[in-house]
Amino acid sequence: MGLFLTKAVMSDLLKIMVSIQKCKCSWSLIAITVSFVVLVSIVHLFFFPLAPSFLDYFSARQVQSSCSPINGSTEGGGNHVDENLQPSLNLEHRFPADLHKAVVYRGAPWKAEIGRWFSGCDSITTTVSIVERIGGKGCKNDCSGQGICNRELGQCRCFHGFDGEGCSERLQLDCNYPASPEQPYGPWVVSICPAYCDTTRAMCFCGQGTKYPNRPVAEACGFQVKLPLEPGAPALTDWAKADLDNIFTTNGSKPGWCNVDPQEAYASKVRFKEECDCKYDCLSGQFCEVPVLCTCLNQCSGHGHCRGGFCECHNGWYGTDCSIPSVLSSVREWPQWLRPAKVDIPDAHLTGNLVNINAVVEKKRPLIYVYDLPPEFNSQLLEGRHFKFECINRIYNDQNATLWTDQLYGSQVALYESILASPYRTLNGEEADYFYVPVLDACIITRADDAPHLSMREHMGLRSSLTLEFYKKAYDLIIEQYPYWNRSSGRDHIWFFSWDEGACYAPKEIWNSMMLVHWGNTNSKHNHSTTAYWADNWDHIPSHRRGNHPCFDPDKDLVLPAWKRPDVNSLRSKLWSRPRKKREILFYFNGNLGQAYANGRPEATYSMGIRQKLAEEFGSSPDKDGKLGRQHAKDVIVTPLRSGGYYEDLASSVFCGVFPGDGWSGRMEDSILQGCIPVVIQDGIFLPYENVLNYESFAVRIREDEIPNLMKILRGFNETEIEFKLANVQMIWQRFLYRDSILLEAERQKTVFSRVDDWAEEFLRLSEDDVFGTFIQVRFLTS
Repeated sequence: MGLFLTKAVMSDLLKIMVSIQKCKCSWSLIAITVSFVVLVSIVHLFFFPLAPSFLDYFSARQVQSSCSPINGSTEGGGNHVDENLQPSLNLEHRFPADLHKAVVYRGAPWKAEIGRWFSGCDSITTTVSIVERIGGKGCKNDCSGQGICNRELGQCRCFHGFDGEGCSERLQLDCNYPASPEQPYGPWVVSICPAYCDTTRAMCFCGQGTKYPNRPVAEACGFQVKLPLEPGAPALTDWAKADLDNIFTTNGSKPGWCNVDPQEAYASKVRFKEECDCKYDCLSGQFCEVPVLCTCLNQCSGHGHCRGGFCECHNGWYGTDCSIPSVLSSVREWPQWLRPAKVDIPDAHLTGNLVNINAVVEKKRPLIYVYDLPPEFNSQLLEGRHFKFECINRIYNDQNATLWTDQLYGSQVALYESILASPYRTLNGEEADYFYVPVLDACIITRADDAPHLSMREHMGLRSSLTLEFYKKAYDLIIEQYPYWNRSSGRDHIWFFSWDEGACYAPKEIWNSMMLVHWGNTNSKHNHSTTAYWADNWDHIPSHRRGNHPCFDPDKDLVLPAWKRPDVNSLRSKLWSRPRKKREILFYFNGNLGQAYANGRPEATYSMGIRQKLAEEFGSSPDKDGKLGRQHAKDVIVTPLRSGGYYEDLASSVFCGVFPGDGWSGRMEDSILQGCIPVVIQDGIFLPYENVLNYESFAVRIREDEIPNLMKILRGFNETEIEFKLANVQMIWQRFLYRDSILLEAERQKTVFSRVDDWAEEFLRLSEDDVFGTFIQVRFLTS
């Protein structure tokens, strides 16, 4: 039986079914009751039509798929076959390429064959009916109040510090390594604690007996600080000597950190240790005295409480962001990607077991199934982080307004949130085109030294090795608990490797899958680890774990842009659209130029030596010896000195440098977002979308051995070509923005606080395809 039911009626219906189950009534009585409620619902439909959602205000964020995929199914059932989807068009004649071999589709210059495919299949976009399965399985002891029940699998997802089938096992996550006479608090680790250790999270607090027991004692706060030996040198912390007086003393003129009254300190009536500040999430103010919103995925979708990064879902909801409804949820609160639904109530006489219901939803492909992995791969990594800015794209201020971060690795959270809230999401793995595996490697690597339980010592101190182990465990779990991997040997699975060298250290078992990265090294030239930071080096990972794959395969993988903080002033000024006549600087690069400059990276391998070679030729700021570059020129700026008008400088330039750092850097995004033509120098390494977009239309690629001729090459471009490339940069710049994730946050702020902040107003004016829209289009292409 299948009917369109109102959300209110469905909610009542499910509550009745659950109540009858709890009463252990006969299945015949259940069937009679269900039939009665359904009959009532038919009458209800005529008198109470569904009202439009208030979310229409944010309809601009809905991504419109360009085409139905090659393997699309219009009837459901997982066959993925439709013989009518191939367009019988002469695409090459109808959509000719330009002089740079690009075909424009939706404002972007694609490689010709890709642009023709998109343009040609636009007319055959179809909608498919997908059966979404709403779970009803229970969990042992209802997870003992220390976790969330995944009602698809009937498994608990335990909070940080708890484990076991029913989350009843309390873990002991120490802050310190074992002590020794020389190191009474153990060797250094971020969580090192001379006060009270919360062993559920390995985080340090003042503890009982102090005036502010819940005040964090984060890292250097609790230990003695050695004064610098020479002017300008940094102060050093002695991790073997606790600074207990500066933590616990009640001296009136200089109370310890744990007893400092904020009002007195703000009024300069007392002094306190400068190294103490508020690093943990969910707290604000100099003394962590103001509780604020914690940062969670999609802020728990309005169906849960965010506790330090882990969503504690309301009854009837589950998932990392509490976005998945169970049979216990109210249908009127179902997310947009599950509405409107035609709900199918299973016949109780035939099933004998009422645990799931089916809801038929009209969708467009590609369809993405998101694994609800155990929280050790995502939520716990957020919940236990010691520095609030790590691996996320936002935090909240004293008024719970959004503060966007400069974390380049915030892209991973941004894309994950967009997928979770996307109309392309499905709960039906049998119908899915893709399977997204949410391992937050940005959190793993930034948190590698957070606490002893992360076991860095077992990985030779290599963060790359630790991260590989997380991905391998996720693979093992998927193979063990889900049937989908073997369907394609993992080729339809998507993994995100956000760190500096991307998927170089991916375990060999998952290499068939699609990798989302920021570093597209094909290993055609750089066939080893290129980072100058030893802890990320993957050369030392044994081949029996990593295999012998490259870092990037352009036939299956995709380079995504890094996260860039939403900048209201740049948007208002429309720096991206600044015309040629206002771009007086020929070439601009501002960044670390290596050991020849003050505070430069000392390693010769940093940037694979590329930035150093650039500075030797064109440096516009004196190095340590007072020398400029051999070919320095007035209209060429190559400097390590960051000006206060960095974005303005980019927008005043025709060409902007894009070179590696320790792997990828954020210079490509800086160039595109300020309308500057990117000049890419990194042989054999793909930039964002470079395997699908036609880079000749908006960028310049220079070989590493051509660096001495760089300015001669750039001065050789005529004005027509420059104007052409600038125009194409202006066409694609929004594809380097995570606008969808930003508007999701705007939507939440409006719902909760009835406000639309400046950044939201500016982003609501944008309408072109963003990072997520581009990701969906490219994933469709490979369906």
